[in-house]
Amino acid sequence: MPQPIGPELVYELTAVSDPTLSPDGTRVAFARSKIDKESMTTHSQIMMAALPEGEPDPFTGGQSDARPSFSPDGKRIAFIRDDSKGRRQVWVIGMSGGEAKQLTSIAGGVTELAWAPDSQALAFVSDVDPDRLPDDHDAKLDPRVKVARRVRYRADTIGWRGDAFRHIFVVDADGGEARQLTTGEGEDRSPAWSPDGTKIAFISDRGEDRDFTSRSEAYVIPAEGGEHALWSDGLTSVAALTWSPDGGRLAVVGSDESEVGAAWQGRIFLIQPGQPPHRLTDGTVKPTAGYPPIIPPPELRWTGDGRIVFLAELEGQSYVYDVAVSGGRLRRLFGGGAQFATASFTVDARKAALVVVSPESSGDIRIADLEQSTDSRLTAYNDGYFSAHPTARLEKFSASRAGFDIESRLFLPPDFDSGQKYPMVLDIHGGPHGVFYDAFNPMQQILATNGYVVLAVNPRGSSSYGVDFLTAVLRDWGGEDYLDIMAAVDEVVSRPYIDSARLGITGYSYGGFMSSWIIGHDTRFRAAVVGAPCINLSSMAGTSDIGVSFGEVQWGGIRKDAVEVYLERSPLTYAPNVETPVLLMHGEADVRCPIEQSEQYFVTLKRLGKEVELVRFPGCSHPFVRSGHPRMREEYLARLLGWMNSHLVAAAGAPIASQPVAVPADG
Repeated sequence: MPQPIGPELVYELTAVSDPTLSPDGTRVAFARSKIDKESMTTHSQIMMAALPEGEPDPFTGGQSDARPSFSPDGKRIAFIRDDSKGRRQVWVIGMSGGEAKQLTSIAGGVTELAWAPDSQALAFVSDVDPDRLPDDHDAKLDPRVKVARRVRYRADTIGWRGDAFRHIFVVDADGGEARQLTTGEGEDRSPAWSPDGTKIAFISDRGEDRDFTSRSEAYVIPAEGGEHALWSDGLTSVAALTWSPDGGRLAVVGSDESEVGAAWQGRIFLIQPGQPPHRLTDGTVKPTAGYPPIIPPPELRWTGDGRIVFLAELEGQSYVYDVAVSGGRLRRLFGGGAQFATASFTVDARKAALVVVSPESSGDIRIADLEQSTDSRLTAYNDGYFSAHPTARLEKFSASRAGFDIESRLFLPPDFDSGQKYPMVLDIHGGPHGVFYDAFNPMQQILATNGYVVLAVNPRGSSSYGVDFLTAVLRDWGGEDYLDIMAAVDEVVSRPYIDSARLGITGYSYGGFMSSWIIGHDTRFRAAVVGAPCINLSSMAGTSDIGVSFGEVQWGGIRKDAVEVYLERSPLTYAPNVETPVLLMHGEADVRCPIEQSEQYFVTLKRLGKEVELVRFPGCSHPFVRSGHPRMREEYLARLLGWMNSHLVAAAGAPIASQPVAVPADG
């Protein structure tokens, strides 16, 4: 008998990631991982399959193997594995199998790697910390102070930075001492070798204003070491790059607008020394660029026949596109109806290996024929779970409002009956430049399969709807974005199958801001689960790791010049209006939206006599609900569902105490 999806999915689902195609396109390797509930650890190994129809088999026997990469000659695979001290290192294994060889033993660990074109060396990224303590340091016997000398002295998930920076290293593929290639004050990442192997391009935030802006740039350095050269002059940020076949130019995902980050809604540019950037795409689509520095960007491919092939997003759906280097029409090659988490292309870009997250599946490896716009499914590890736990039904609708078409997604219970009455939960994404996709979302699926209709709106500010749409939220948090969301709520609540007496609301990060903003301006919601919110913009400007570089762009300038605006647009200001029972959930190690934000809201609501609880998650950073300790992820999902059930399901059939009231924005 079909069962609803519950918080236990954390342990039940198998994840796939990091596909890489062999140079000749005859094999694909990827990482397969699953959580062991007894040990509460994630076990990950490299899988290998022959194409077109081979079954994936284990290729490595480690417990923490990830990020596989074929050597250009196709003879070896490099990957990342923990060493005996739990530090990520580069390992190499031959295609015939056997024992893997550890290439690096570097104190700062490894986050990214890239093969040299002759397969004789690898570039990688590692942390260089002048204040790193020895492995046997005893903090009880010898406690040490930490000294901050710059605004960006810490980073969410990564932790304390101090005087540490990530830099580029090179190591021989047969072993030996790694040599450091870059130095200085800047977080360096995404190394890419030139086709002749003499240069390495990389992305860095090493500009003079790095403390106060989110600027990033493309640099090139000789592979043997020396001075680095800036190649991206004229761009304000760079999120991904690749070399031209002749080594004379770079194609990048970049932005030439100071208020538009390349990772939010970038464009494809061609760059070379001494020339202004040449734009190839107009910003209609969003090239996929990862989540730096946590998730590296997917592969860009510059083909021998003069095309740039790349992943991109449009209106909450993923596609593979190409564009001619000589200019011309952007072509859609494959995709739609799902989210592509990452990709690997063959040299000629006729074939791609993709991680595909659809509304019906949490993620599978699919092999796409980009010439025929067809694909085949390589993995099906979770079919058994989803057969027993059917996913929600997805419907979409759009409405025009204040100059934009606002698209919404509605997730319906699998056995939805329009003749029944359902409670509804409004879910609000983070960002504000996040986006809801045509894809499996654990929170939405748990709620919908447990009997809720879930409304997910992409208001102005969401990415993948164009640059104008993205920037419309700047300096207007809680303004038109709020009205976009509430217009969608009004539309859905008017439908006969929604019980308007049982409305819930939830959101995380910016979604936490907006959910707390809404309950301070509208009293119709009977339950709110507010995750890691932005509550007091003034304090967040000084306590968040991006309070300056991000906050000043988003909220209206330097705090001293915008105190009244910060106050007006803070949900804390409207706490006296809240009538909705509130569950706050926050990671104690979150420095993106520090826990002091929830603490302020909790104390204020409690002092005002409101119904509120605060759940603190020890050791958890901002993205813990996606990638943190499995017990903490399960707990978040269970408490979300439990709060909604206790306040909405228990209210079934209860009369509305009063008509819903919209509280004016001025309180």
